[in-house]
Amino acid sequence: MLKRKRGKDSRVGKSEDQKWFEEEIGQNKFRDERLTKRFRLVLERLWSYVGQSIPMAFQDWSNTKAAYRFFSNAKVSEQEILSGHYEATQKRFEASRGPILVLQDTTEFSYKREHPEWIGATREVAGRKDQMGKNIKYTVCGILMHSSLLVTTQGVPLGLAAIKFWTRKKFKGTRALKCKINPTRIPIEEKESYRWLENLRQSTALLSDPQRCVHVGDRESDIYELFCLAQELQTNFLVRTCVDRLATDGKHTISQEMEEVRVNGIHRITVRDSKGKEHRAVLELRYHRIKVLPPIGKQRRYPPLHLTVIHAFERDAPASREPIEWKLITNLSVTSRKQAIEKLDWYALRWKIEVFHKVLKSGCKAEESKLRTAERLVNLISIFCVVSWRIFWMTMLHRAAPDISAEIALTPSEMQRLDQLVKDKPKNVNANPLTRYIIKLAQLGGYLARTGDPPPGNTVIWRGLRKLIDIQIGFELAHNCG
Repeated sequence: MLKRKRGKDSRVGKSEDQKWFEEEIGQNKFRDERLTKRFRLVLERLWSYVGQSIPMAFQDWSNTKAAYRFFSNAKVSEQEILSGHYEATQKRFEASRGPILVLQDTTEFSYKREHPEWIGATREVAGRKDQMGKNIKYTVCGILMHSSLLVTTQGVPLGLAAIKFWTRKKFKGTRALKCKINPTRIPIEEKESYRWLENLRQSTALLSDPQRCVHVGDRESDIYELFCLAQELQTNFLVRTCVDRLATDGKHTISQEMEEVRVNGIHRITVRDSKGKEHRAVLELRYHRIKVLPPIGKQRRYPPLHLTVIHAFERDAPASREPIEWKLITNLSVTSRKQAIEKLDWYALRWKIEVFHKVLKSGCKAEESKLRTAERLVNLISIFCVVSWRIFWMTMLHRAAPDISAEIALTPSEMQRLDQLVKDKPKNVNANPLTRYIIKLAQLGGYLARTGDPPPGNTVIWRGLRKLIDIQIGFELAHNCG
């Protein structure tokens, strides 16, 4: 799989048959061809040394310095780094069938720096107390990232469709501001939440069939402007609500309307408590199509919308935990219990984007980088996004599509090495090739592969990948040295 390069960049690390690099960077649009070559090298090294520092990934000072220059180059931005990945995501979207979920969420990367002003801030937190007993507030140095991840209804991530980075230079008294100004009267373009609309526009422009897309968001995405924009772009949304909006004639709210709706069905699910024990929960389902009105301060600018509201409440919840309660709103039609349960299942997949963010932070260790400025960190995190997606994709692919050829995820030389290193266990001896080799890879990362164990997760996959690449490099060095 790995060949030795001659010259200044002499090293082991280029794949002979790893086509996914070409798929992810083949359409990258850098202004300088040399940047494209450098980007490929940086991506290969960060993939080969997942979770390691930049000096560890590049091994020598000349290549490490070249990587630092790439990250600080004014001609390099996150959009150019991810342009090839966006194109590859579009192709995977076109090759898929059925509804595709576009998961949106925000995460933050925190850093400790001598000059935090070079990066920016994310939030204020309460620290130790002073002599008067009051908490001393301090500002967290870091970067915020809002991403849109495409996922099939089986949970397979197809890739990113949009991403936004930003930092905050200062904080205003939000609570005090609300006492003076009604937040609903502030234009959405002047709010930080405008990123939800920007990502919606960018992902819809990228994908050829917006009617197949369902944009899924948590309570933070309960934004009336987002509902109107989705209607304008002829795409769909599924959002967990936190605002009890005016409905019908303006004299009632959504919750008041839903109280009059009879129970449309029962849904039984399995939940785990804080100790990991499984319990059965019974949810009462209500769904109803309602005329939803815009906020009073925006009724001249936005029209009323006819949306479907879904409420799921747990019946007879135990006293040991909070009852399950989901309130969803969507522009999709729901006319049966089966369709309501389908929408609940789709929203339950929203946590997949949180898993993606976990791979970024725990697998790629994006928060451990020592780069000094926000611009450099943003470029590094953008490359980590491609690496994290690939790890997450490999983890989920064999669960949803075990019949696919194993060569779509691993190269022939990697599979040969796994056969030499890991013996088959009863759990995978009769499994499909893809599942068999993914389990072998996970075993390198510490997965026990016992009969009753759940499928391997992202952690053991990225550990196994890192170990396999190290072994492969050693094997190629020994072979090339005779």
